[in-house]
Amino acid sequence: MPITGAQKSKIIRVINVFETGKPDGVYDAISIYKDGPTVNGEKIRQITYGRSQTTEYGNLKRLIELYMTRGGIFADAFKPYVPKIGGKHQSLHPNVDFKQLLKRAAREDVIMRNAQDELFDIYYYQPALIWTEGNKFADALSLLVIYDSHIHSGSIPDFLRKRFPERTPRNGGDGRKWIEQYVNARHDWLKTHTNTILQKTIYRTKCFKDQIAAGNWDLANPVKANGVNIA
Repeated sequence: MPITGAQKSKIIRVINVFETGKPDGVYDAISIYKDGPTVNGEKIRQITYGRSQTTEYGNLKRLIELYMTRGGIFADAFKPYVPKIGGKHQSLHPNVDFKQLLKRAAREDVIMRNAQDELFDIYYYQPALIWTEGNKFADALSLLVIYDSHIHSGSIPDFLRKRFPERTPRNGGDGRKWIEQYVNARHDWLKTHTNTILQKTIYRTKCFKDQIAAGNWDLANPVKANGVNIA
């Protein structure tokens, strides 16, 4: 599927708003959410960081390693922390020095900002594009929906795909119907989730519902993402 530079930029800016509230992203953004690994039947707190918010038990370690290999000015300062990132049941979220280091690197070193752009492209955008193209979807809005799932859920969850009948275009289905049914299934899942943090993220699927209703499949028109207008 041919995605223009303008369409890719709009897709990324929408996701940035979802994650940090700003179209250009907030590279030094840090949040602590109780959505890490389950320990003793309860999710532990973890750090989420950066322009599109990678997690401590996700790709944060990869990001820091990428930053270090690119010669970041805080590379030496990060070295003692690398073995601890994503450590079993030992989140770094209480470590004030580590969190301050993350913020300083993003604010003061363009290499960290570039590393974030590179990581989010490699580990999230490109896999989403491959999945979209491999399943024969043809619209930029479809890629936005699929990319958001890769950012927010890590993939297109199989259990959600089983909740609606439409097949992917690759399997003879209608691409736009599949996207609409997937968005509806994901919206209902988020809205009724036992985790109240996820319940609060239905602004994502509400945005997609609005774009589908408006027929903005090529993303040529502005997209209102959680109250922010993306031209």
